[in-house]
Amino acid sequence: MIDQASLLNPAGDGVTGLPGHQFVSTQGLALDCGLSLAPYTLAYTTYGQLNADRSNAILVCHALTGDQYVAEPHPVTGKPGWWDILIGPGKVLDTDRYFVICSNVLGGCMGTTGPSDVNPATGEPFGTNFPVITIADMVRAQAQLIDHLGIDQLFAVIGGSMGGMQVLEWAARYPTRVFAAVPIATAARHSAQNIAFHEVGRQAIRADPDWCGGAYQIAGKRPHRGLAVARMAAHITYLSEPALHRKFGRSLQAREQLSYGFEADFQVESYLRHQGSSFVDRFDANSYLYITRAMDYFDLAAEHGGQLADAFARTPTRFCVVSFSSDWLFPTAESRVLVRALNSVAANVSFVEIPTDRGHDAFLLDEPEFHQVLDGFLSGSAELRGLGRR
Repeated sequence: MIDQASLLNPAGDGVTGLPGHQFVSTQGLALDCGLSLAPYTLAYTTYGQLNADRSNAILVCHALTGDQYVAEPHPVTGKPGWWDILIGPGKVLDTDRYFVICSNVLGGCMGTTGPSDVNPATGEPFGTNFPVITIADMVRAQAQLIDHLGIDQLFAVIGGSMGGMQVLEWAARYPTRVFAAVPIATAARHSAQNIAFHEVGRQAIRADPDWCGGAYQIAGKRPHRGLAVARMAAHITYLSEPALHRKFGRSLQAREQLSYGFEADFQVESYLRHQGSSFVDRFDANSYLYITRAMDYFDLAAEHGGQLADAFARTPTRFCVVSFSSDWLFPTAESRVLVRALNSVAANVSFVEIPTDRGHDAFLLDEPEFHQVLDGFLSGSAELRGLGRR
Protein backbone atom coordinates (compact mmCIF):
# COMPACT_ATOMS: atom_id res chain seq x y z
CA MET A 1 0.00 0.00 0.00
CA ILE A 2 1.34 3.45 -0.93
CA ASP A 3 1.59 6.15 1.71
CA GLN A 4 -0.20 8.95 -0.17
CA ALA A 5 1.02 11.59 2.24
CA SER A 6 4.65 10.70 1.58
CA LEU A 7 4.04 10.85 -2.16
CA LEU A 8 2.09 14.06 -2.35
CA ASN A 9 3.69 16.26 0.30
CA PRO A 10 7.20 17.19 -0.81
CA ALA A 11 9.28 17.25 2.35
CA GLY A 12 12.64 18.14 0.85
CA ASP A 13 15.77 16.04 0.89
CA GLY A 14 18.28 16.09 3.70
CA VAL A 15 21.16 15.36 1.31
CA THR A 16 20.63 18.01 -1.34
CA GLY A 17 18.17 20.39 0.28
CA LEU A 18 16.09 20.34 -2.90
CA PRO A 19 12.29 20.22 -2.76
CA GLY A 20 10.64 17.05 -4.01
CA HIS A 21 11.11 13.35 -3.35
CA GLN A 22 14.07 11.00 -3.23
CA PHE A 23 14.01 7.32 -4.19
CA VAL A 24 17.11 5.49 -2.98
CA SER A 25 17.68 2.10 -4.59
CA THR A 26 19.76 -0.33 -2.57
CA GLN A 27 19.03 -2.95 -5.23
CA GLY A 28 21.47 -1.23 -7.53
CA LEU A 29 21.48 -0.99 -11.29
CA ALA A 30 23.36 -3.01 -13.90
CA LEU A 31 24.53 -0.58 -16.58
CA ASP A 32 25.03 -1.14 -20.31
CA CYS A 33 28.73 -0.29 -19.94
CA GLY A 34 29.17 -3.45 -17.86
CA LEU A 35 29.46 -1.74 -14.49
CA SER A 36 26.83 -1.41 -11.79
CA LEU A 37 25.68 1.47 -9.63
CA ALA A 38 24.63 0.76 -6.06
CA PRO A 39 23.15 2.40 -4.21
CA TYR A 40 21.81 5.23 -6.34
CA THR A 41 19.23 7.97 -5.90
CA LEU A 42 16.53 9.31 -8.20
CA ALA A 43 15.08 12.72 -7.41
CA TYR A 44 11.50 13.19 -8.58
CA THR A 45 8.36 15.30 -8.26
CA THR A 46 4.70 14.32 -8.38
CA TYR A 47 1.50 16.25 -9.11
CA GLY A 48 -2.09 15.16 -8.53
CA GLN A 49 -3.44 12.05 -6.83
CA LEU A 50 -2.76 8.41 -7.63
CA ASN A 51 -6.17 6.74 -7.93
CA ALA A 52 -7.25 3.62 -6.06
CA ASP A 53 -6.30 1.13 -8.79
CA ARG A 54 -3.13 3.05 -9.71
CA SER A 55 -4.21 3.38 -13.34
CA ASN A 56 -3.87 7.15 -13.87
CA ALA A 57 -0.10 7.68 -13.64
CA ILE A 58 1.70 9.63 -16.36
CA LEU A 59 5.50 9.63 -16.47
CA VAL A 60 6.89 12.80 -18.05
CA CYS A 61 10.48 12.42 -19.31
CA HIS A 62 12.64 15.53 -19.53
CA ALA A 63 15.04 16.66 -22.24
CA LEU A 64 18.81 17.18 -22.03
CA THR A 65 18.80 20.42 -20.06
CA GLY A 66 15.54 19.79 -18.17
CA ASP A 67 14.98 18.28 -14.77
CA GLN A 68 12.21 17.09 -12.46
CA TYR A 69 10.75 20.57 -11.86
CA VAL A 70 8.27 20.27 -14.69
CA ALA A 71 5.31 22.12 -13.19
CA GLU A 72 6.56 24.19 -10.26
CA PRO A 73 9.03 27.04 -9.76
CA HIS A 74 12.61 25.93 -10.18
CA PRO A 75 14.45 25.96 -6.83
CA VAL A 76 17.62 27.44 -8.37
CA THR A 77 16.32 29.88 -10.98
CA GLY A 78 12.85 30.63 -9.63
CA LYS A 79 11.44 30.29 -13.15
CA PRO A 80 8.16 28.41 -13.81
CA GLY A 81 8.36 24.68 -14.48
CA TRP A 82 9.46 23.84 -18.00
CA TRP A 83 6.03 22.35 -18.89
CA ASP A 84 3.94 24.43 -16.53
CA ILE A 85 1.87 25.42 -19.57
CA LEU A 86 0.62 21.81 -19.90
CA ILE A 87 0.53 20.40 -16.37
CA GLY A 88 -1.93 21.40 -13.66
CA PRO A 89 -5.63 21.45 -12.76
CA GLY A 90 -7.74 21.72 -15.91
CA LYS A 91 -4.71 21.73 -18.23
CA VAL A 92 -3.88 19.10 -20.87
CA LEU A 93 -2.13 16.94 -18.27
CA ASP A 94 -4.94 17.57 -15.82
CA THR A 95 -3.72 16.92 -12.29
CA ASP A 96 -7.33 16.63 -11.14
CA ARG A 97 -7.43 13.52 -13.34
CA TYR A 98 -3.88 12.22 -13.70
CA PHE A 99 -1.02 11.48 -11.31
CA VAL A 100 2.02 13.05 -13.00
CA ILE A 101 5.56 11.90 -12.18
CA CYS A 102 8.81 13.45 -13.41
CA SER A 103 12.25 12.24 -12.33
CA ASN A 104 15.66 13.75 -12.86
CA VAL A 105 17.57 11.35 -15.14
CA LEU A 106 20.45 9.18 -14.03
CA GLY A 107 23.64 11.20 -14.46
CA GLY A 108 21.80 14.43 -13.69
CA CYS A 109 22.68 17.17 -11.23
CA MET A 110 19.43 17.98 -9.42
CA GLY A 111 19.43 15.32 -6.73
CA THR A 112 19.77 12.20 -8.89
CA THR A 113 23.05 10.31 -8.70
CA GLY A 114 25.53 11.70 -11.21
CA PRO A 115 29.18 12.66 -11.66
CA SER A 116 29.00 15.46 -9.08
CA ASP A 117 28.05 13.00 -6.32
CA VAL A 118 30.54 11.41 -3.95
CA ASN A 119 32.05 8.11 -5.04
CA PRO A 120 31.74 5.87 -1.95
CA ALA A 121 34.92 4.05 -2.98
CA THR A 122 37.06 7.21 -2.80
CA GLY A 123 35.13 9.69 -0.67
CA GLU A 124 35.51 12.28 -3.45
CA PRO A 125 33.18 13.37 -6.28
CA PHE A 126 32.98 10.85 -9.12
CA GLY A 127 33.86 13.34 -11.83
CA THR A 128 34.79 11.42 -14.94
CA ASN A 129 35.09 8.23 -12.91
CA PHE A 130 31.31 8.04 -13.02
CA PRO A 131 30.27 5.13 -15.27
CA VAL A 132 29.11 6.01 -18.78
CA ILE A 133 25.33 5.73 -18.98
CA THR A 134 22.75 5.19 -21.72
CA ILE A 135 19.11 6.07 -22.31
CA ALA A 136 18.28 2.45 -21.46
CA ASP A 137 20.06 2.85 -18.11
CA MET A 138 17.96 5.94 -17.38
CA VAL A 139 14.77 4.04 -18.17
CA ARG A 140 15.71 0.99 -16.09
CA ALA A 141 16.26 3.32 -13.14
CA GLN A 142 12.87 4.94 -13.76
CA ALA A 143 11.27 1.50 -13.86
CA GLN A 144 12.63 0.80 -10.39
CA LEU A 145 11.07 4.06 -9.22
CA ILE A 146 7.72 3.08 -10.74
CA ASP A 147 7.98 -0.29 -8.97
CA HIS A 148 8.67 1.56 -5.73
CA LEU A 149 5.49 3.59 -6.24
CA GLY A 150 3.49 0.38 -6.67
CA ILE A 151 2.42 1.14 -10.25
CA ASP A 152 2.16 -1.89 -12.53
CA GLN A 153 1.22 -0.04 -15.72
CA LEU A 154 1.71 3.62 -16.56
CA PHE A 155 -1.26 5.22 -18.26
CA ALA A 156 1.14 7.21 -20.42
CA VAL A 157 4.81 8.02 -20.91
CA ILE A 158 5.37 11.41 -22.55
CA GLY A 159 8.48 13.38 -23.47
CA GLY A 160 10.17 15.56 -26.06
CA SER A 161 13.69 15.42 -27.53
CA MET A 162 15.80 13.26 -25.17
CA GLY A 163 12.56 12.75 -23.25
CA GLY A 164 11.12 11.24 -26.42
CA MET A 165 14.05 8.81 -26.58
CA GLN A 166 13.14 7.67 -23.08
CA VAL A 167 9.51 7.24 -24.19
CA LEU A 168 10.59 4.98 -27.05
CA GLU A 169 12.89 2.98 -24.78
CA TRP A 170 10.05 2.54 -22.29
CA ALA A 171 7.67 1.33 -25.01
CA ALA A 172 10.24 -1.08 -26.43
CA ARG A 173 11.60 -2.40 -23.13
CA TYR A 174 8.39 -2.52 -21.08
CA PRO A 175 5.53 -2.71 -23.61
CA THR A 176 2.97 -4.15 -21.17
CA ARG A 177 3.75 -1.42 -18.66
CA VAL A 178 2.94 1.48 -21.03
CA PHE A 179 -0.67 1.94 -22.10
CA ALA A 180 0.02 5.03 -24.22
CA ALA A 181 3.27 6.57 -25.47
CA VAL A 182 3.82 10.09 -26.82
CA PRO A 183 7.30 10.60 -28.30
CA ILE A 184 7.63 14.26 -29.33
CA ALA A 185 10.27 15.94 -31.52
CA THR A 186 12.59 12.96 -31.27
CA ALA A 187 14.07 10.03 -33.18
CA ALA A 188 14.84 6.34 -32.76
CA ARG A 189 18.55 7.09 -33.00
CA HIS A 190 20.80 10.12 -32.74
CA SER A 191 21.97 11.41 -36.12
CA ALA A 192 25.58 12.07 -37.14
CA GLN A 193 24.79 15.81 -37.24
CA ASN A 194 23.48 15.79 -33.68
CA ILE A 195 26.47 13.79 -32.44
CA ALA A 196 28.68 16.42 -34.09
CA PHE A 197 26.92 19.30 -32.30
CA HIS A 198 27.27 17.47 -28.99
CA GLU A 199 30.97 16.91 -29.58
CA VAL A 200 31.49 20.64 -30.12
CA GLY A 201 29.87 21.29 -26.74
CA ARG A 202 31.87 18.60 -24.98
CA GLN A 203 35.15 19.89 -26.41
CA ALA A 204 34.27 23.43 -25.29
CA ILE A 205 33.91 22.12 -21.72
CA ARG A 206 37.05 20.00 -21.87
CA ALA A 207 39.06 22.93 -23.28
CA ASP A 208 38.18 25.13 -20.30
CA PRO A 209 41.28 25.14 -18.03
CA ASP A 210 38.97 25.05 -15.01
CA TRP A 211 37.63 21.64 -16.12
CA CYS A 212 40.78 20.13 -14.54
CA GLY A 213 40.37 16.80 -16.31
CA GLY A 214 36.90 16.48 -14.82
CA ALA A 215 38.10 16.92 -11.22
CA TYR A 216 37.10 20.58 -10.92
CA GLN A 217 35.08 20.03 -7.73
CA ILE A 218 38.15 18.68 -5.95
CA ALA A 219 40.13 21.65 -7.25
CA GLY A 220 37.44 24.07 -6.08
CA LYS A 221 36.78 25.34 -9.60
CA ARG A 222 33.97 25.35 -12.18
CA PRO A 223 34.40 25.27 -15.98
CA HIS A 224 31.65 27.86 -16.41
CA ARG A 225 33.08 29.36 -19.59
CA GLY A 226 33.22 26.06 -21.45
CA LEU A 227 29.77 25.02 -20.25
CA ALA A 228 28.33 28.38 -21.29
CA VAL A 229 29.75 27.99 -24.80
CA ALA A 230 28.35 24.45 -25.00
CA ARG A 231 24.92 25.78 -24.05
CA MET A 232 25.14 28.59 -26.60
CA ALA A 233 26.01 26.20 -29.43
CA ALA A 234 23.24 23.78 -28.45
CA HIS A 235 20.65 26.51 -28.03
CA ILE A 236 21.09 27.58 -31.65
CA THR A 237 19.97 24.09 -32.71
CA TYR A 238 16.77 24.40 -30.67
CA LEU A 239 15.61 27.41 -32.69
CA SER A 240 14.87 28.11 -36.36
CA GLU A 241 16.18 30.82 -38.63
CA PRO A 242 12.70 32.41 -39.05
CA ALA A 243 12.27 32.47 -35.26
CA LEU A 244 15.69 34.03 -34.75
CA HIS A 245 15.05 36.59 -37.46
CA ARG A 246 11.63 37.50 -36.07
CA LYS A 247 12.95 37.90 -32.55
CA PHE A 248 16.30 39.58 -33.24
CA GLY A 249 17.03 40.17 -36.92
CA ARG A 250 20.21 42.22 -37.08
CA SER A 251 19.12 44.60 -34.34
CA LEU A 252 21.90 46.08 -32.24
CA GLN A 253 22.13 45.57 -28.48
CA ALA A 254 21.92 48.77 -26.43
CA ARG A 255 23.76 50.83 -29.04
CA GLU A 256 23.06 52.83 -32.18
CA GLN A 257 26.12 51.87 -34.24
CA LEU A 258 28.65 49.10 -34.56
CA SER A 259 31.45 49.03 -31.97
CA TYR A 260 34.02 47.62 -34.38
CA GLY A 261 35.05 45.24 -31.59
CA PHE A 262 34.11 41.87 -30.14
CA GLU A 263 31.55 42.75 -27.52
CA ALA A 264 27.89 41.83 -28.09
CA ASP A 265 26.99 44.27 -30.86
CA PHE A 266 23.90 42.31 -31.89
CA GLN A 267 20.89 41.38 -29.80
CA VAL A 268 21.21 37.74 -30.83
CA GLU A 269 24.75 37.66 -29.43
CA SER A 270 23.58 39.12 -26.13
CA TYR A 271 20.74 36.59 -26.00
CA LEU A 272 23.08 33.64 -26.47
CA ARG A 273 25.51 34.95 -23.89
CA HIS A 274 22.64 35.25 -21.43
CA GLN A 275 21.53 31.69 -22.20
CA GLY A 276 25.05 30.46 -21.52
CA SER A 277 25.66 32.41 -18.31
CA SER A 278 22.28 31.53 -16.77
CA PHE A 279 22.66 27.84 -17.63
CA VAL A 280 25.84 27.37 -15.61
CA ASP A 281 23.97 28.35 -12.43
CA ARG A 282 21.78 25.23 -12.60
CA PHE A 283 23.76 22.59 -14.48
CA ASP A 284 26.90 20.57 -13.90
CA ALA A 285 29.52 20.41 -16.65
CA ASN A 286 30.29 16.71 -16.22
CA SER A 287 26.56 15.90 -16.24
CA TYR A 288 26.43 17.67 -19.61
CA LEU A 289 29.19 15.39 -20.92
CA TYR A 290 27.52 12.22 -19.67
CA ILE A 291 23.97 13.01 -20.74
CA THR A 292 24.94 14.15 -24.23
CA ARG A 293 26.92 10.93 -24.59
CA ALA A 294 23.87 8.90 -23.57
CA MET A 295 21.91 10.60 -26.36
CA ASP A 296 24.68 9.91 -28.87
CA TYR A 297 24.64 6.20 -28.02
CA PHE A 298 20.89 5.89 -28.46
CA ASP A 299 20.01 3.63 -31.40
CA LEU A 300 16.85 1.62 -30.83
CA ALA A 301 17.26 -0.43 -34.01
CA ALA A 302 20.78 -1.48 -32.99
CA GLU A 303 19.36 -2.71 -29.68
CA HIS A 304 17.11 -5.05 -31.68
CA GLY A 305 19.39 -6.61 -34.28
CA GLY A 306 19.32 -3.62 -36.62
CA GLN A 307 15.57 -3.76 -37.25
CA LEU A 308 13.64 -0.88 -35.72
CA ALA A 309 10.30 -2.64 -36.25
CA ASP A 310 11.49 -5.52 -34.06
CA ALA A 311 11.67 -3.12 -31.11
CA PHE A 312 7.87 -2.88 -31.21
CA ALA A 313 6.81 -6.35 -32.38
CA ARG A 314 3.37 -7.26 -30.97
CA THR A 315 3.30 -4.09 -28.88
CA PRO A 316 -0.02 -3.37 -27.13
CA THR A 317 0.93 0.28 -26.57
CA ARG A 318 -0.99 3.12 -28.26
CA PHE A 319 1.36 5.68 -29.86
CA CYS A 320 0.98 9.33 -30.80
CA VAL A 321 4.10 10.55 -32.62
CA VAL A 322 4.50 14.34 -32.90
CA SER A 323 6.97 16.39 -34.94
CA PHE A 324 7.30 20.09 -35.80
CA SER A 325 7.72 21.40 -39.35
CA SER A 326 10.68 23.71 -38.62
CA ASP A 327 12.58 21.35 -36.31
CA TRP A 328 15.91 20.72 -38.01
CA LEU A 329 17.47 19.05 -34.96
CA PHE A 330 14.92 16.20 -35.02
CA PRO A 331 13.24 16.71 -38.41
CA THR A 332 9.90 15.19 -39.38
CA ALA A 333 11.67 12.64 -41.59
CA GLU A 334 13.00 10.99 -38.41
CA SER A 335 9.46 10.69 -37.04
CA ARG A 336 8.28 9.16 -40.31
CA VAL A 337 10.93 6.44 -40.00
CA LEU A 338 9.53 5.62 -36.57
CA VAL A 339 5.93 5.66 -37.78
CA ARG A 340 6.73 3.34 -40.69
CA ALA A 341 8.37 0.88 -38.29
CA LEU A 342 5.30 0.96 -36.04
CA ASN A 343 2.96 0.54 -39.01
CA SER A 344 4.95 -2.46 -40.22
CA VAL A 345 4.10 -4.35 -37.02
CA ALA A 346 0.46 -3.18 -37.05
CA ALA A 347 0.94 -1.01 -33.96
CA ASN A 348 -1.79 1.42 -32.94
CA VAL A 349 -0.13 4.66 -34.02
CA SER A 350 -1.22 8.15 -34.94
CA PHE A 351 1.14 10.80 -36.29
CA VAL A 352 0.99 14.56 -36.70
CA GLU A 353 3.41 17.20 -37.93
CA ILE A 354 2.63 20.53 -36.29
CA PRO A 355 3.16 23.52 -38.62
CA THR A 356 5.28 26.12 -36.82
CA ASP A 357 8.35 28.25 -37.45
CA ARG A 358 9.59 28.01 -33.84
CA GLY A 359 11.97 25.09 -34.31
CA HIS A 360 12.77 22.23 -31.97
CA ASP A 361 11.80 24.16 -28.84
CA ALA A 362 8.20 24.40 -30.09
CA PHE A 363 7.25 21.45 -27.86
CA LEU A 364 8.02 23.63 -24.82
CA LEU A 365 6.09 26.66 -26.04
CA ASP A 366 2.48 27.76 -26.45
CA GLU A 367 1.56 25.82 -29.59
CA PRO A 368 -2.26 25.47 -29.52
CA GLU A 369 -2.47 22.81 -32.25
CA PHE A 370 0.09 20.63 -30.47
CA HIS A 371 -1.79 21.02 -27.20
CA GLN A 372 -5.08 20.10 -28.88
CA VAL A 373 -3.54 16.97 -30.42
CA LEU A 374 -2.06 15.88 -27.09
CA ASP A 375 -5.30 16.60 -25.24
CA GLY A 376 -7.34 14.64 -27.77
CA PHE A 377 -5.03 11.64 -27.70
CA LEU A 378 -4.88 11.51 -23.91
CA SER A 379 -8.65 11.96 -23.53
CA GLY A 380 -9.37 9.17 -26.01
CA SER A 381 -6.82 6.89 -24.38
CA ALA A 382 -8.23 7.68 -20.94
CA GLU A 383 -11.70 6.56 -22.02
CA LEU A 384 -10.26 3.30 -23.33
CA ARG A 385 -8.32 2.85 -20.10
CA GLY A 386 -11.50 3.34 -18.12
CA LEU A 387 -10.56 6.69 -16.61
CA GLY A 388 -13.78 8.28 -17.84
CA ARG A 389 -14.41 11.72 -19.29
CA ARG A 390 -12.95 14.89 -17.85
